[in-house]
Amino acid sequence: MTDKTIFIKWCQMSLVLRILGGLIVGTCLGLIVPHWSWISVMGIVFVNALKAIAPILVAMLVAASIAKAGNGLAPRFQVVISRYMLSTFIAAICAVVGSFLFPVTLDLSDAAEQAAPGALSDVFNNLLTNMVTNPMMSVSQANYIGILFWSILIGIALKMQAANQTISVVQDISDAVTQTVRWVIEFAPFGVMGLVFTSVSGGGLNVFGTYGHLVLLLVGCMLVNTFIFNPLISFLMLRRNPYPLLFTCLKESGLQAFFTRSSAANIPINMNLCKKLGLDKDFYSVSIPLGATINMDGAAVTITVMTLAITHTMGVDVSFASALFLCIIATLGACGTSGVAGGSLLLVPMACSFFNISNEVAMQAVAIGFIIGVIQDSVETALNSSGDVFFTATAEYYDRMKRGRDKTDC
Repeated sequence: MTDKTIFIKWCQMSLVLRILGGLIVGTCLGLIVPHWSWISVMGIVFVNALKAIAPILVAMLVAASIAKAGNGLAPRFQVVISRYMLSTFIAAICAVVGSFLFPVTLDLSDAAEQAAPGALSDVFNNLLTNMVTNPMMSVSQANYIGILFWSILIGIALKMQAANQTISVVQDISDAVTQTVRWVIEFAPFGVMGLVFTSVSGGGLNVFGTYGHLVLLLVGCMLVNTFIFNPLISFLMLRRNPYPLLFTCLKESGLQAFFTRSSAANIPINMNLCKKLGLDKDFYSVSIPLGATINMDGAAVTITVMTLAITHTMGVDVSFASALFLCIIATLGACGTSGVAGGSLLLVPMACSFFNISNEVAMQAVAIGFIIGVIQDSVETALNSSGDVFFTATAEYYDRMKRGRDKTDC
């Protein structure tokens, strides 16, 4: 059997089953031979490969999609953006309710130093600055705000000025990058094996013993939002059972995002899933990278829970009005969270500043957040990333349903 035949057979197997196999093997190796550190390299290589190709993929897909797009995308974008924001706000409310029902206090005896936004205005300044960053730097630094901004402008310019042949060349390049991404994804089982090995061999699950209450509260709020409120939003729009779509998104997107811990790295995987779901490429090629930037349910939960844990520890009185304001701040702040591991934690000091809690105290909680990040950030990323596909699909199905209804009325 030739190498090419082996590769073809490998690609024909279910990717989910291969990933589960990598998960099991990585866990076993982490327990049996934790000193084999070279296994971790496979996880690092896989995540870095996804992070390297994702900015190029987004730039080409968005520019090509805008250049050849029809006029029917605007309503879908309005729907998906509004659902992204609504879901994130509801997640923050869940976190407030959970924090009052099951209050958590922290040991804030040790100080920590790390750069973080000092106020909400800093978040908006960063967003605007990132938006107009040099396009080449945006791609090289994986600045998705800048990538989206320049790709949309270039796509509009191509649509207005370029000949059909030029647009076809851009589309061909986009298709070639997409195929490259598919090849990278085929090696996801080895990457997952290396990532799981790193977590297990490092004894990361021991965090349950020290910070179990905090971890359970964070994960519990995220799961409630994912399994109750997000499906409810979809059901109210489509009037049909949303759970088959939700479980598909969790299985094929959330599972890998759990281990990569990067919304940005999971963009190619989400693109591939949208294609399998039969969604419009012109739509999802923009909505998926947009979701990786502003659809941050888990980040809103993390910001809110960690902030309220600090207020409980410090004895700060939190009124209903201030809790509601915190939900708004967490929602807007979450939209400025970077799509990398631990990005949401660095916005906790910003939220704490509205309760007059110093940056030094808040950064101690951030340090605790990085300790439990092996669980908290993994779940957060899995739910954020799978939600991108879930609401993209919901928006498109809603648009199809609405257009079908309009035709029937006619």
